[in-house]
Amino acid sequence: MANRGWDEFEIGAMLRTFDGKIDDIAGTNQEDRAYSKSSSFSASVADWRIEKPVFNKDFCIDCQFCWVYCPDMSIIARDKKMIGIDMDHCKGCAICVEVCPTNPKSLLMFPEQADEEVELAQWPTKEKKEK
Repeated sequence: MANRGWDEFEIGAMLRTFDGKIDDIAGTNQEDRAYSKSSSFSASVADWRIEKPVFNKDFCIDCQFCWVYCPDMSIIARDKKMIGIDMDHCKGCAICVEVCPTNPKSLLMFPEQADEEVELAQWPTKEKKEK
């Protein structure tokens, strides 16, 4: 397939995510999948992101909501446990933060240039529920 810009495809064109046959896509790690050249996974699309999610594993309950709802498959999970974020493909949409059920959230949005260690040190504390 020749490289084309987004505006050069015909209306209704189908872009295949993978090259060849895939037998067990759910059991194959992202980095081991045969992504096609037309897939957004083959190119970094994060250079226009202005905010990024920061992950605090201390509050994560491994519910997998962020993994399920991420439109770009940017949540990296192994054995049903979140281990990080693929920052090459995360666009900063904050859906992962919105669906996170923990208190405080295990994912929060920060400016792209923010230092993750500084942000983790200033993470919100658990809110007390009034009875």
